Amino acid sequence: MDKRLKKEEVYTTGDYLKFILPSLIGIFLFVIPLSINGEFTISVALMAGFVQTAFGEALPYIATILITIAALLSLFTKIIQPSLIINRSFLNKLFNVSWIWQITRLLGMIFSIIALFKIGPNSVWSEATGGLLLFDLIPVLFSVFLFAGLFLPLLLNFGLLELCGALFTKIMRPLFTLPGRSSIDCLASWLGDGTIGVLLTNKQYEDGYYTKREAAVIGTTFSVVSITFTIVIMSYLDLEKYFFSFYLTIVIAGLACAFISPRIPPLSRKSNTLYNETEKIDETIPSDISSIKWGLQHAIKQARGNKFTTNLKGGIENVLDMWLGVLPIVMAIGTLALIIAEYTPLFKILGYPFIPVLELMQIPEASEASQTMLIGFADMFLPAIIGSGIESEMTRFVIGCLSITQLIYMSEVGGLLLGSKLPVSFLDLVLIFLQRTIISLPIIVVIAHIIF
Repeated sequence: MDKRLKKEEVYTTGDYLKFILPSLIGIFLFVIPLSINGEFTISVALMAGFVQTAFGEALPYIATILITIAALLSLFTKIIQPSLIINRSFLNKLFNVSWIWQITRLLGMIFSIIALFKIGPNSVWSEATGGLLLFDLIPVLFSVFLFAGLFLPLLLNFGLLELCGALFTKIMRPLFTLPGRSSIDCLASWLGDGTIGVLLTNKQYEDGYYTKREAAVIGTTFSVVSITFTIVIMSYLDLEKYFFSFYLTIVIAGLACAFISPRIPPLSRKSNTLYNETEKIDETIPSDISSIKWGLQHAIKQARGNKFTTNLKGGIENVLDMWLGVLPIVMAIGTLALIIAEYTPLFKILGYPFIPVLELMQIPEASEASQTMLIGFADMFLPAIIGSGIESEMTRFVIGCLSITQLIYMSEVGGLLLGSKLPVSFLDLVLIFLQRTIISLPIIVVIAHIIF
């Protein structure tokens, strides 16, 4: 923060309103849970739902076209290097990608076309693999990206994060090793929607507000699934009557992970430099001014310098970046992960070591439960599918809570993280997934024993 900011500067009512109104709208859209017909959601997700209803069966076709455009244009850019794209920073960033991501985009295009027209190997287009992604997940992401991208500037550009940075640094830094401005990011991720959290974090990281370590911590620690999807998992496992206990368990286990994970590798070893390799921003607040006054000054200064056209352009670029940059990655990596989970015994074999652990923890039907311990890495819904046939409510409770607190699943959040600019590798995601499993499982089991 700029300590040379004039403390005596006078602000008008209009200046305050330019900060307050957009920030309140942003909080309402991204953070405040709404109860609609007995189900919890947030406004952005609600608007996304309207798009899904309105366009319905057309969305997989639209998504396939976008994924194909991304794959072919990036290949064209890689080979031809056209000045029309190379000399424009946004287009260059969007289409001039490394070969590994180029191949991934092409793979996403191939999988999308196969799943859309149900041609080629059944293992690619079945309802458990590519078909699940293209017809169930991708339309949701497409719709969420549309509104999240357009409205993200309300949270990012009108001073809310500057105010939160000043107010919450003394809480976020000692607890989670994060800057205060990340508090609104973490809240939007936790209460709103994990995918929105990843996008918000990525934008803040690219803009130079988070270091590599901070961005990696937020993206892999707080981007949990939405309350709505949590209820879907509970319903599938027939645990609706335990809603309060179920969600409280997720919160306790999730906070434990958020406290421990940033302090151990691989997250603790991430660099404290920014996206452009500059030094970390100084968060120190001068001793002769209160936190709220300091935060307000920076918030209003940030809001006052904003123009509607600039934010509209930024919002449109956000949407295109998500549609063309992220959707192909999710389709490629998610399909591969689901094929492995569905057609190979890999995750079942990996679950064998958990049998004696679960037996030691006195979890009923330990052998059946062990199969769900790691399969969530492919898709968070898979543990619920496998665990739904288990008789013990206690075991289903453990499976459901663990599948959510593990957080890293390749069919959505994992694919989003890898497709973003956040400094996390596939190996990082594997290690963090295992860490979260090891940290969460004992906590969930202890609470389950208390409840049952």
